[in-house]
Amino acid sequence: MLKSLTFLYFSPTGGTYRAAKALAQGLAEEVRETDLSDPGVPGAAFGEDDVVLAAVPVFGGRVPPCALTNLARFQGGGARMVTAAVYGNRAFEDALLELNDFATRQGFRVAASAALVAEHSMVHAVAAGRPDAQDRAQAAGFAAQILGRLASPDAGGPAVPGNRPYREWKPMAVPAVSDACTGCGLCAEKCPAGAIRRDNPRETDPAACILCMRCIAICPQKARALPAPVADMLTQKLSPLAGVRRENELFL
Repeated sequence: MLKSLTFLYFSPTGGTYRAAKALAQGLAEEVRETDLSDPGVPGAAFGEDDVVLAAVPVFGGRVPPCALTNLARFQGGGARMVTAAVYGNRAFEDALLELNDFATRQGFRVAASAALVAEHSMVHAVAAGRPDAQDRAQAAGFAAQILGRLASPDAGGPAVPGNRPYREWKPMAVPAVSDACTGCGLCAEKCPAGAIRRDNPRETDPAACILCMRCIAICPQKARALPAPVADMLTQKLSPLAGVRRENELFL
């Protein structure tokens, strides 16, 4: 195992963190964590001796824009990077390719990549309970293979699926706010995209919102929710996947 690893993750509701954490633990004795979904995350510069794991969720087949904005605060300096795209059992499409392209532009050397499955953040019946024990065991196996690749620093980067130009992605809606809202401002404080007005948390900027579900998950009054038509559409579209188990994939 590595002595240490920096783990950068964008995980508004925790699914990406849980899926990639198992991989991080299999790679290094010491894991230093940085939450890219923190609006005030500080950046850092790495060097050739460093190894970094970067994990992001897949939204509409892409990487959330604000995840890349915060990842841009980190300079690779030739550090080796393991990338992970975490998706809710549908498809990861162009997200892993987009993440790898971005990491390369930031000066990282991508050594390995993984597509990992976690419970869907909007339709919880899809991939319910994942990552589970089987996923964690598989992550340990992936880690062993990745360590073998890291032991050969001159090995080329992985070929991952995806298309350039990346697929177009547009937000579907913004969360609906009920009369239960007390205006406490927690959602505005924690919004990764800065889409919620701090002076009026009932208002959400549709151009900035990525529908990451964090505000819905953390609201102490349960005053925020998906708009009913959106929730119904997603349930109808994704429910057939509830009985399908997508497998994690490793690319070396």
